[in-house]
Formats: sequence, C-alpha cells, structure tokens
Amino acid sequence: MCPVEAIKSIKHSIQSAKMISLPIPLPVERAIAKLGDDLALARRRRRISQASMAERIGASLSTIRRMEKGDARVPLHFVARAIHLFGELERFSNLMDTAQDDIGLTLINE
Repeated sequence: MCPVEAIKSIKHSIQSAKMISLPIPLPVERAIAKLGDDLALARRRRRISQASMAERIGASLSTIRRMEKGDARVPLHFVARAIHLFGELERFSNLMDTAQDDIGLTLINE
C-alpha cells in the first residue's frame, strides 16, 4: 500500500470511529432534560424570548428550542453561554472542582 492510500485508509478509519455512538444512559438523558427545562424556565422568568436568547448567545432559534427540549446534541458551548447569560457561570465552572473531589483526593493519597 502506498503512503497516500495508507493515509486515506487511516482517515476513513477515524471517520468511521467518530460515527459510532453509545446510547445515552437514562440518568444522563434525565439530567439533560431537566437542565433544558430549567433553562427554559429561567428564560421565561426573565421575560426573554427564545429569539432574543438565540441572538444573545450566538445560536439559532432551533438550537435554543432543542436545548430547552433536552437535546443532547446541542453543543456544550451554547449551554455554557446560556448559563452565563443567566449569571450562573461560576456554578457551572465549579461542577467538577478538583479541590472538592473527595474520592479523587483520597485515591491520590493512597
């Protein structure tokens, strides 16, 4: 196999691997759906339209609708931008704070 064919074969393998996806565990689906519901409620309480929110975070209206419905395919940066819009980015950034990872810290010390 010539080098060009080898590179094409590797690229094809990588693309095939990217297309394989695992099913989303039910607890994860529920958490994403709850986050979508919570974002929708926060938006409505602030009297922000979906169109205005889309404009403010640089997303399309359909992305906002999918995010609020709990679509797991919405890119994380749009979720983070929405959280930032509602003033909760610090809480989001501390979700996996390593200083609070008791199990991880315990395992390091063993």
